Amino acid sequence: MINRSDAPSRLVSLDAMRGFTIALMITVNFPGSEEFVYATLSHSKWNGLTFTDLVAPFFLFIVGVSIVFAFSKKLEDDSPKNELYKKIVIRSFKIFAVGMFLNMMPDFDLMNLRWTGTLHRIAIVFLVCAILFLNTNWKQQALIGITILVLYCLAMTLIPTPGYGKVMLERGVNLAAWVDQQYLPGKMWQGTWDPEGILSTFPSIVTGITGMLAGRLMLSNYPPTEKVSYLMTIGLFTAAAGYFWGLGFLVNENLWTSSFVLVTSGFAALLFGALYFVVDISGYQKGTKPCVIFGANAITIYVLADVFALFLYLLPFGEKTLNQHFVDTFISAGFAPKLASLIYALLFVSINFIPALLLYRKKVFIKL
Repeated sequence: MINRSDAPSRLVSLDAMRGFTIALMITVNFPGSEEFVYATLSHSKWNGLTFTDLVAPFFLFIVGVSIVFAFSKKLEDDSPKNELYKKIVIRSFKIFAVGMFLNMMPDFDLMNLRWTGTLHRIAIVFLVCAILFLNTNWKQQALIGITILVLYCLAMTLIPTPGYGKVMLERGVNLAAWVDQQYLPGKMWQGTWDPEGILSTFPSIVTGITGMLAGRLMLSNYPPTEKVSYLMTIGLFTAAAGYFWGLGFLVNENLWTSSFVLVTSGFAALLFGALYFVVDISGYQKGTKPCVIFGANAITIYVLADVFALFLYLLPFGEKTLNQHFVDTFISAGFAPKLASLIYALLFVSINFIPALLLYRKKVFIKL
């Protein structure tokens, strides 16, 4: 049961985790050169897990936690659900629409438009999870999440890919890819398949549900130290369960496999628990301010990063773009190519920090 008098009104740890995730997302999305990237800062080619593969599920986990903090008080105040539904739908539509705008840049070629992407998935997960939160309790949410993961696993591992006559989990020839080829409108990210396709969106919703369960715990009347213990314990067991599930249904971000959901949600819970203990309980907030600033307008900064990239990655200055000039200059100065590429990525993050800081200082928080 939620006890609002004992529950935190706002968690610095959650804001810091959100900001860190966005900063990391920009870092891995915009290296100085796609040719020179450290392996852990690249997504897994197919099966497996890298540090970069944690970024998207961490953000969806945070979306789930934020839903609980945003709507719990409204439910207790008996706010009309119709009004809440309206706000949820409008916000989801705005996030989805911004995602479509980014997909259209810079050519605005409507004939080759991609209808999926990071913001699109965030919009869908927010929409479904928020509606679930308004109409179900935590036990029902957990049951729904488990059911989705089990059914998705059974479908992907037991249903033969049409046209091949056997179960396949390789790129472009699995059941999820076939469904996208039949029903997903527009262009797919990888030609014959899309990492944010139709079927894989279902388990991504479960990632949001795991965040809601964590958020429910944070608003419970347990003492803060017990909340940490529960988060860390549940996170450890969830990650372990994902590992063992992955022995049969491999951890794979592109397919957003059931094992991937559990492993990454477990890691997210562990990080959240550690940050909550250090930042909110122990009061050690030194060094968290930049992350909090990034997190205050997370989606806005993510969008601005794509806009800034048009000038830095596409606009030629002489025979090369700015990012190419930077990397070539540092390589000529004796830096290792991958290090030069990483330094550029961190510089790009710093550039995006400027508007984040200006918005924060002016107390402007843009909620899409």
